[in-house]
Amino acid sequence: MRAMAFPDFGAVLAPADLPVPAPGPGEVLVRVHASSVNGFDLGVLGGTFQGMFAYDFPVVLGKDYSGTVEATGDGVTSLAPGDEVFGVVMRPSLGQGGFAEYVVVSEQYGLAKLPGGLGHARAGALGLAGTAAFDAVEAVAPAPGETVLISGATGGVGAFAIQLAAALGARVIATARPGAEAAFVTGLGATWAVDPAVLETQVRAIAPGGVDAALHLAGDGPAVTALLTEGGRLASTLHYTPGGDVKATAVMADPNPATLARLAADAATGRLRVPVSRTYPLAEAAQAVADFTAGTVGKLAITI
Repeated sequence: MRAMAFPDFGAVLAPADLPVPAPGPGEVLVRVHASSVNGFDLGVLGGTFQGMFAYDFPVVLGKDYSGTVEATGDGVTSLAPGDEVFGVVMRPSLGQGGFAEYVVVSEQYGLAKLPGGLGHARAGALGLAGTAAFDAVEAVAPAPGETVLISGATGGVGAFAIQLAAALGARVIATARPGAEAAFVTGLGATWAVDPAVLETQVRAIAPGGVDAALHLAGDGPAVTALLTEGGRLASTLHYTPGGDVKATAVMADPNPATLARLAADAATGRLRVPVSRTYPLAEAAQAVADFTAGTVGKLAITI
């Protein structure tokens, strides 16, 4: 099968011809149609997770996937060949990924059926960033009328978080540089866009007493925390945990089937926009990773 993989630590992502994996008990083989680039992929490629996960080289990049069930392993009862599914590759080691024609995933976790109205291109960019955003917003639980600061709002997680927080009735302050980035975040439902270069000045002009909650998806953790009201809530996907009276939650995306299904249903009906800004063929996945590293707005999708 065609794949984009790297053969060892320090190697570059490159085309590879690999055997089609076989599903074990409780697993399904998915013919992948789409994936996307996430910050986690950069960590895998850079060797950041040595000591946390085993690297089964050659490592195929890509946490997200959307595709069609090709075959099922023993004991699988909820899925059959031909079913359309999407989700997040949640294997115990790093080896198989979504930047390939096929991937084996668990029937029970990191997978949900694709609803009508949601195509593979969008579903392949939804799983990891969408669940991280959902979990971060749920951790701070904004009430209607509360003010939520989202630092790192122009990335995939931030773009979903803006929409989820706004849907709960929160007033969202989103970090974005003036111009196209500011138009992007306000178009997703942010009430205000603030320049991260002058974060404190602009946020204090909007909320002199501080914000009720903040999502720390990028930027300086202490600077974001300093803008909270007394007893404010913070969710950090970068696992920044301040002291004091801040209620802080370190967020790691939990792509359980219920959350994936809820996000997919919202995306299928248009309640949740999947902000794909550019799509690359599989052979250009290395360029997609490079573009992501340089800084992009929204999601970068891969089609297989």
